[in-house]
Amino acid sequence: MAPSGGQPNPESGQEAEVIRPPSGLDAAIVFGVLIALLAASYLLFGKDSALGPNQIALIFSSVVAGVIAHKNGMRWEGVSQAVVDGVATGLSAIFILLAVGALIGTWALGGTMAAMIYYGLEFLSPNYFYISTMAICALVAVAVGSSWTVIGTIGVGLMGVAANLGMSPAIAAGAVVSGAFFGDRTSPLSDTLNLATAVTGAELFHLIRESMWTSFPSFVLAGVLFAWLGHPASGDETGHAMKNLAVHFNISLWAFLPLVAVFALAILRFPPFVTIFAGALLGGVVAAALNPQVAMAFVTDSDLPDPIRIFKGVWLALSTGYVSRTGEPAIDALLSRGGMAQMLNTVWLIMSALAFGAIVEHAGLVQRIVAPIATRARSIGALLTSVAGVCIGTNVATADQYMAVALPGRMFGPEFQRRGYAPVVLARALGDAGVVTSALVPWNSCGAYIAATLAIPTFSFAGYAFFCLFAPLMTVAIGWFGVRMIKTAPA
Repeated sequence: MAPSGGQPNPESGQEAEVIRPPSGLDAAIVFGVLIALLAASYLLFGKDSALGPNQIALIFSSVVAGVIAHKNGMRWEGVSQAVVDGVATGLSAIFILLAVGALIGTWALGGTMAAMIYYGLEFLSPNYFYISTMAICALVAVAVGSSWTVIGTIGVGLMGVAANLGMSPAIAAGAVVSGAFFGDRTSPLSDTLNLATAVTGAELFHLIRESMWTSFPSFVLAGVLFAWLGHPASGDETGHAMKNLAVHFNISLWAFLPLVAVFALAILRFPPFVTIFAGALLGGVVAAALNPQVAMAFVTDSDLPDPIRIFKGVWLALSTGYVSRTGEPAIDALLSRGGMAQMLNTVWLIMSALAFGAIVEHAGLVQRIVAPIATRARSIGALLTSVAGVCIGTNVATADQYMAVALPGRMFGPEFQRRGYAPVVLARALGDAGVVTSALVPWNSCGAYIAATLAIPTFSFAGYAFFCLFAPLMTVAIGWFGVRMIKTAPA
């Protein structure tokens, strides 16, 4: 942040605020504290680190960043307002997350999830499950333009299929994430794709065409690996699971009505929260119509009239989630999930991360690190490597994929323009490195959302999210080889 001079105010008699730019040591202290605390969190708490320890690390690091900002002349009021504004940017994501929790609860109660698993077990073989999962998620994500919607709906069902087939949940989650983010990168309906065009000035469909130079090879490479990993599972895979699902739930194609409604509303460009919550409510209607006995069994108040018990069961599924009591351990473990309340820990993580990201940006600490990087990159390959590194670092530091697109885009835009490169070159790199890597950071809003939705820790699936790993490498590679480095037309 540029320093601003201050002169006495003749009316108030107060000295105007004088802000000093942060030093390299300031930035090193803040990010050093964050990295040290997060590392200690994983060493001490392991997979439970996201249940509170990571949040404490982020909040403590936010306090350190706030102290340094105040030391450099920023008032506490401004720092506090930056936190409020930063957390406010994540409210949309938080409400989407709560809606997904409600959706999972009613879909588990009403038989939508059971139907997805039942038919998935019938049509998907372990031999090609992972690559089929990636392809299905990719196609749907291209149609609806939202990786979050795909992961929170069809992704949840496919994870259930994987569990019943005896497949690895980590690899299955990696396939879901890979397909969903490929669709997000190549759909004109994607909000992150449109954000990249807004930040850089690139034309949307030109960006989609150019993105295929990196996205498609990454998708193919990921598909090869998933095909290689899709070996047959051992033991009884399908018959027993399908039989028991049909015993406890009324399996019908009508159970897919909420899923169809979600995708229809997404294509019609309804807001994500409205789309997903409508799917949750429709899941409750399906529960009452197709599986009223399940809803009544979920409610212990036997004195209530049956319609009221069903209504209460749906309400509970929306708020606290569904608890299956079939007596079948595998089914109960698979379907006991969902509810808005189950997402509150993830909401805590997202809010803590956004608060930290807001303070470090407001204090100029991110810019202090990034500015020298852009000026020292001599070749286009080095420049794109810098963009990718800054995007990934921004995802880690600010915990927000939109920030990882907007902030590097604003910082590197003038440099790309000065060197004569078309805006689409930068926009493609922002998507390849800023959007997809957000899924790999546990405290990022995307990483936290996926972990909560698919019920698997981020670090467990990150190594199998092949598309998200290959895409930033591909954008760096084409830069060093000079492929599709489009120049602006001379004036």
